[in-house]
Amino acid sequence: MRSNSEPSEEPIVIAGRPTSICWRRSARARRVALKIDPQAGAIIITLPPRGSRRAGLALLRGHEAWVAARLAALPAVMSITAGGTIPIFGEPHTIVHDPTHRGGAVVADAKILVAGQLEFLARRVSDALQSIALKQFSSLAQDKAIKINTHPHRIRIKDTKTRWGSCTADGTLMFSWRLIMAPPFVQDYVIAHEVAHLRYMNHSPDFWTLLNRLTPHRTAATSWLNLQGPGLLRIACSQRTKAPS
Repeated sequence: MRSNSEPSEEPIVIAGRPTSICWRRSARARRVALKIDPQAGAIIITLPPRGSRRAGLALLRGHEAWVAARLAALPAVMSITAGGTIPIFGEPHTIVHDPTHRGGAVVADAKILVAGQLEFLARRVSDALQSIALKQFSSLAQDKAIKINTHPHRIRIKDTKTRWGSCTADGTLMFSWRLIMAPPFVQDYVIAHEVAHLRYMNHSPDFWTLLNRLTPHRTAATSWLNLQGPGLLRIACSQRTKAPS
């Protein structure tokens, strides 16, 4: 996709709002696809192998009002800063910077106590949340997998842009670390969804029947994610970190 004549990213103005297009080419895509990256506040256009950039722009212009509305509805970007708050299991936790404290970041009593230099605070907070997420989601996934006589090959935590979870063909489950900020019932649904894919790598009626056996929270959780999920994706870390796996 990347070449001098076809950039992978370019600026664009939609309804007077500056943003950018991220171009992707996929061997599996059968048609041009358009979606919003809520984390970056950007437009993603995916092209099939023989799809043209012109076709991508035509799709964008044909849905410009929808794109503009989605971009305008995105919450403001929130930084992880000392004195600020960040949710864990849906409950707000105050970020307290204590340079005399030893270690990275410790979560206790509705607080996140962060050691070290202030410039590394965001990274230390996200690292701590990733560790909590790996432990929590691994436990939930294993428990649910046992109920259907299966098990995940591996569980990984990532900082995904649009998906809360995924299941690969080899049985690896991947979850966004940001999901640890959502309420427990939301986590329960997302983990159950991906565990159900260990049996059915599709969204067939059998898949939904199995999912409903694994969690009672499908309707409430999907509603919560539609309304509140973009806000979690807009929480910015000053430095990118590699999620544990």
